[in-house]
Amino acid sequence: MGFDDLRSILLTERETGKLMQVSPDIFDRTHAEIADLLKKVYAIEDPLSEEARALIEETIAMKETLHELFSIRSRKILALALMHAEGNYYDREEVKRMLPAERGMFDRVAAGLLECQDTLLHNAQHLLVPVPATVQSATATEEDGMDLVGEDVVLAEEITGAAPPTSSPSTSPSLVPPYLLVRVLEGMDTFMGVDGRIYTLTKGDIVTLPERNASVLSDRNLVSPITLPSGK
Repeated sequence: MGFDDLRSILLTERETGKLMQVSPDIFDRTHAEIADLLKKVYAIEDPLSEEARALIEETIAMKETLHELFSIRSRKILALALMHAEGNYYDREEVKRMLPAERGMFDRVAAGLLECQDTLLHNAQHLLVPVPATVQSATATEEDGMDLVGEDVVLAEEITGAAPPTSSPSTSPSLVPPYLLVRVLEGMDTFMGVDGRIYTLTKGDIVTLPERNASVLSDRNLVSPITLPSGK
């Protein structure tokens, strides 16, 4: 699933008021493409090179597009669930176009709306009915594990509280690198670390960086490693 294909699907979904038919594996294929891009980034020795920057930008664009597609489709599904709960007409064909995880969301939201109506509008004094296990089994969403590469990263941490991130990139747990605490000596362009995170560093920041990235930047006199006291 290339970026151009994904962008085309997004534009079509955005322009129509109805839920569009998409490939059942659109999210899986996009995640696979993003994983391939990340592997290429990790293989580049210089994280500040033009090649690395181009791959980072493509990765960010694909993740942002995937998030927007999910958001647009979710809003349409929520509108359908509301119409269903209110007893209004809605196109059943749109329900057939939902992905399995989307259909699970539709069923849960519609059921929740009906139960809330019974409790608040019809004074039905009963506990809300738990979601059936058959519905719960369909709730695993394609968005699991999608942390937007372009989301804000905390750049300055307290020295006493600095700790390496414990989460790993979605590609493989084996990619978790060792980290170093460093002080930023000079500002630099945004880059992606080998941990899959985006770093925008300015002079004076104190951050934890993957050891490999910290080593490259230290060799360029852009950062200086910080050694914490042992406490003995």
